[in-house]
Amino acid sequence: MTTETFNEKYAKLDRLQLMALAGLMLLGAAFVASATTASPFEMEKVWFAQIWFRQVIWYVLGLGAAAAVCLVDYHTLARWSLVAYWAMILCLVAVLIPFIGQTHGWGARRWIDLPFFQFQPSEFAKLAFILAGANFLSRPPDELKQPEVFWQGIGLMMLPFLLILKEPDLGSALVLLPTGLVMMLVAGTPHKFLVRLIGGVGIVGVLFVADVLFAPQHWRIPMQDYQRQRLLVYFGANFAPANASAQERSEARRQQLEKSYQVRQALISVGSGGIFGKGWRQGQQTALSFLPAGAAHNDFIFSVIAEEEGFVGSVVVLTLYAVVLFTGLRIAGQARDRLGKLVAVGVVTLLFSHVFINIGMNIRIVPVTGIPLPLLSYGGSSVLCSLIALGLMQNVYMNRRGY
Repeated sequence: MTTETFNEKYAKLDRLQLMALAGLMLLGAAFVASATTASPFEMEKVWFAQIWFRQVIWYVLGLGAAAAVCLVDYHTLARWSLVAYWAMILCLVAVLIPFIGQTHGWGARRWIDLPFFQFQPSEFAKLAFILAGANFLSRPPDELKQPEVFWQGIGLMMLPFLLILKEPDLGSALVLLPTGLVMMLVAGTPHKFLVRLIGGVGIVGVLFVADVLFAPQHWRIPMQDYQRQRLLVYFGANFAPANASAQERSEARRQQLEKSYQVRQALISVGSGGIFGKGWRQGQQTALSFLPAGAAHNDFIFSVIAEEEGFVGSVVVLTLYAVVLFTGLRIAGQARDRLGKLVAVGVVTLLFSHVFINIGMNIRIVPVTGIPLPLLSYGGSSVLCSLIALGLMQNVYMNRRGY
């Protein structure tokens, strides 16, 4: 590639979105370091073996992967989307097999251990689904009016949803639903199909919540105990059944306090930061391990930022995400064709779902689901997939109308 060609491609990039991404990565590295270096065990390691440095390496690898994605026209990528989709389906099946899928002490079988990192298929399955879904839905609008095409699209979404749910990983499974439904809406799927589907899902959701809160034990829908307990914590429901003895109620109360510990400590972290926070690496919740060391740099990284940088720091994080999302919507509006628009809309919806659920979990407006905050939470698979997804958006922008 000549220097001139590289410069021409660079000039086509959405620089405002790139600046917001750079800001998020700087914050991610800084606060992963803050959340982990409070641990004496972590501080004993040499600097290049510490978690924050591994996060920086994932940023570099992710940026390289995003750049590679930008060099291949998204139409070419879409032609291979079904290959990627079925490869990820096979990986999702493989991760459920004992001795292939690993739990790493978290109870859910979500990872495949590779020599160089812990591969999480559910993260890559989201990207494969967006590409395959966009390719499927970019067909002529008249075809989308056919019921069989609608149900094929639902099947494309539900297959990875059910496999990820089986791990179990409720958070990663749930983000597929708004992503798929918004893509179908933008593609031109008849509203009556979507309204009936959403109505049916809403009724099932209400019945599910009623089952969790009120159903006798022998009538309950089978689910993991920790998932039920998280929902009971969110709704503030008593862990003990109505006919429980005094001893059983006391034990249930103890369990409830134990299971709500992380949420309560996250709320304390967010509230104690005030307007300007306590300063970088000055957060007492992290330093004194009130926020558990295994979660502070992952699911609860927003609580660390809110405590150390306060309301102002929280607003900065939300502003950076808003820039990424709104520039993504602009890219969708300027896309050359329906395929490009659907890819951009899918990425924007996926990122929004992650941000909403994770931050909502930290401030208790949604139940704890264990979903990462894009580019801020530590995690190789999450960082790689977030940057590749944003590379897809830049690809659509580089091939927009007029270029």
